Amino acid sequence: MQRNFDIIGYGLRATDGAIGTIEDLLFDDTHFGLRWVVVDTGTWLPGRKVLLPPSALGAPNPSGREYPVDLTRDQIEAAPGIDADNPVSRQLETDIYSHYAWTPYWTGGFGYPLPGGVVPVKGEAVAPPDDNDQSEFAKTEQAGDRHLRSINEITGYYVEASDGNIGHIEDFVIDETEWAIRYLMIDTKNWWPGKMVLISPDWLNDIVWGDEKVLVNVTRDKVKASPEFDPSMTIDREYEERVYTHYGYRPYWAGW
Repeated sequence: MQRNFDIIGYGLRATDGAIGTIEDLLFDDTHFGLRWVVVDTGTWLPGRKVLLPPSALGAPNPSGREYPVDLTRDQIEAAPGIDADNPVSRQLETDIYSHYAWTPYWTGGFGYPLPGGVVPVKGEAVAPPDDNDQSEFAKTEQAGDRHLRSINEITGYYVEASDGNIGHIEDFVIDETEWAIRYLMIDTKNWWPGKMVLISPDWLNDIVWGDEKVLVNVTRDKVKASPEFDPSMTIDREYEERVYTHYGYRPYWAGW
């Protein structure tokens, strides 16, 4: 797992050269799966930003702070770009997946359930959801998806336990195996000085976007007594078990 802070700014390298740096990560606020990497193409394509699904990234090179991408620069240059002033629509997402001949995330995988038992196949044309799913698809096909959010946007939001404020979101811990947000890193210094704690997004009651705050289904006393998190530490399963046992929640790795 890596902190979001460690991923933002990583370079991306296509098979034939550098393509830019990771500027932001877009996630689904219902699944907390990472849906898109926002790439600033820098001096290669000045003023241009492109989207790549995180699954397109290979194993990182930590010393060089770089991810390989199994695409050519020509493929990326010809891909649909994004308009910073407009939200990402389902139509744009569809166009990007079609350009690369990849199976869209909404057919299942990376935290998204498979509709009707469909098994995605690379390169297979996937029709939009139908029946009951069609209405939701239509809402986001041209307009922006209201569940698609920026990690940069939510960083700094206040966090409220069931009985009061506990701090703000300092960073995120990302599971690169599943490309999911596993934890919110909460800085409690304005309430309980000198302590960082981890909160699972599964424990959230709500995100109040207009008020820039997150509501968590835990008490302040639970947070105060929770295992402390050191940003320099490696998160292992033993530490995760301590956190989940303390809060009394079923761990994500246990299944449902």
